Amino acid sequence: MKQRKKWMIYSKRANFEEIAKTYQVDKVIARIIRNRDVIGEEAIRRYLYGTKEDMYDPFLLKDMEKAIPILKEKILTKKKIRIIGDYDIDGVSSIYILLTAFQRCGAVVDGEIPHRIKDGYGINEGLIQKASLDGVDTIVTCDNGISAVSQIAYAKSLGMTVIVTDHHEVPYEDTDGKRHYILPPADAIVNPKQEGCRYPFKGLCGAAVAYKLVLCLYQAFGREKAEAEEEFLEIAAMATVGDVMDLQDENRILVKEGLKRFQHTHNQGLRSLMAICQIAPETISSYHIGFIIGPCLNAGGRLDTAKRALALLQAEEKETADNLAGELKALNESRKKMTADGVEQAVKEIESSDQKEDKVLVVYLPDCHESLAGIIAGRLREKYYKPVFVLTKGEEYIKGSGRSIEEYSMFDELVKSKEYLVKFGGHPMAAGLSLEEKNIVPFRKSLNERQQMTEDDLIEKVWIDTRLPFGYITEELVEQFALLLPFGKGNEKPVFAERNVKILYRQVLGINRNVVRMQLESEGIRMEGVWFGEGDMFLKETEGVNTFSILFFPEINTYRGNRTLQIRILEYQV
Repeated sequence: MKQRKKWMIYSKRANFEEIAKTYQVDKVIARIIRNRDVIGEEAIRRYLYGTKEDMYDPFLLKDMEKAIPILKEKILTKKKIRIIGDYDIDGVSSIYILLTAFQRCGAVVDGEIPHRIKDGYGINEGLIQKASLDGVDTIVTCDNGISAVSQIAYAKSLGMTVIVTDHHEVPYEDTDGKRHYILPPADAIVNPKQEGCRYPFKGLCGAAVAYKLVLCLYQAFGREKAEAEEEFLEIAAMATVGDVMDLQDENRILVKEGLKRFQHTHNQGLRSLMAICQIAPETISSYHIGFIIGPCLNAGGRLDTAKRALALLQAEEKETADNLAGELKALNESRKKMTADGVEQAVKEIESSDQKEDKVLVVYLPDCHESLAGIIAGRLREKYYKPVFVLTKGEEYIKGSGRSIEEYSMFDELVKSKEYLVKFGGHPMAAGLSLEEKNIVPFRKSLNERQQMTEDDLIEKVWIDTRLPFGYITEELVEQFALLLPFGKGNEKPVFAERNVKILYRQVLGINRNVVRMQLESEGIRMEGVWFGEGDMFLKETEGVNTFSILFFPEINTYRGNRTLQIRILEYQV
C-alpha cells in the first residue's frame, strides 16, 4: 500500500497586496507566484508576461563562440558532418533541429540515432568507427556526449572534429575533498552545466541547447532569427516538457511560446500525431505533450527505433505522416501493456522479499524489456515514494534506469557507488547505468548503506498554496489562473485546501465508476465538486462522514453552453 501523503502549507512571506496591485492580479495569484520562488519585479514580470524577447543571449553559453566558426567553416567547405543524438523525445527533437538547420545552411550532413539495445545510450566507439569509414569529418553530439571521454578521444585520434552539445551533469571525481570535473577532449562543448559557463539558466533540455546553437548558426549565415523561431521553437518546447525539465525561468517562456506555435504548426508529423491522438491543436497544453504526444514519440525508441519518430518530424507528405503517427501510437499502446505487466511483477518482487525494508529500491527484472525500466521505476517511485532502480538483462551487461525523489540526488549517489558500475550518467532525479550481474547485490547494499535519508524524507509531501474558502472563488479568479500557465514540473498547478466541508450529495458516474459528482458546502456556501478516482472506494471512505478536508483546484465547467463554478478534488482526508 502506498503511504498516506503529508499535507504541508507554504508559509513564504511577501507583500501580497503590493504585488497584486502592481501587476493587477488577485492576492491569491500573488501568493502563488511567491510560493514558486519568483521574487523581484523583473522576475515577476517575466513570469507573468515574459515573451521570447526575454530569453537569454545564446552566445552566453560557454564555447558557443568557439563552436560556430568551426561549424561555419565545415559547412562552407562541404566537409561531411554527422549528428549523433539520443533515442528519447529530447534526443530526437535535438537531432531534428540540428539536422534541419544545418541543411538550411547548405551543410553536407546526416544524422545517426543509437539503437537503445544494440548501441546503448550516447555516442560509442562503434558509431565513431562507422563515421570514420563513411568519411565523416565532424561529429556533433546532441543530448549526449558530456560523459563520453574515451569515445571522443578515440574520434580525435582518428582525426575527426567533435562538437558536444548536451545538458546532462558533467562527470566528476571527488579527491582530497575537492570535486574535479572530467570533460571530454572535444573541440567545443556547449553545455550550460559546465564550469565557467556564464549562461544564467542551467535547466535547458538537450533540444533547447541545440536550438540555441541554431540561433547563433543562423546569425553567422545571415539567416533571420524569426525563421529559426518559427520552425524550431515549438520542437524545443515539446522536448522541454517531454524530458520533464523544470518549467521555471527561461524554460517557462520557451514552453509558453512553443505552445502558441503548436496551435498552428506547419510540421505535418505533429499535425498527424495530434489528429490520431484526437487532440485539437487549439487546445494543446503541456499535459498533452507530457502524457500523450511525448509517450508516442518515445515509443519508437523504446520498442523499435527512434528513427521512426525522427521520420515523423521530417515527414512532408500527409499520407506518410499519418502512417508513421499510427505506427507510433500502436507502439505506445503495446508499451502501456508491457509496462503494466512489469510493474505488477516488480511489486510482487518487492513485497515478497526483504527489499521492502530498503530505503533505496533495486529491482532486477531479467525478462523485462530494457527500454521500460525507467517507466517502471517511475511507477514504483510513485507507489512507494522511494528512489528506485529497475535493472534488466542486456546483451552484454545488466542495464538499469533510476527515478528519484527530491530528497535523494541520484547522480551524486551513483558517484559514491561507482566501483560497482561499468557506466552511468544522468541527473539528480533520474539516471541510467550498466553493471555486471555479480555486482547487483553489492550495488544494492552499497546504495542503502551510503544513503542518508530520514524516515520523514520518505513521506511524500503535498504542498498547499493557501486555504481558499468557497466564498472567495469567482470566475474572475479562475480565469486569472491562465496567467500561471504552463503547468508542469517546477511550476505545479496550484493546490488549495479547505476543511470542515460537508458532503450534501454524491453520485458515482462512468462505465468504470471512476467519477464522483457531488455537492459540497463550507461556511454556508455551496459548490459543485468532482473527484476522478475509484468511485466505490470514495463512497466507502466517506460513508457516514459529516465533514472532511480536501485539497482542490477550482475551475469553470462548461456543459451544454452553461458555465458553472466547480472544484476538482485532488486529495481528501476523512
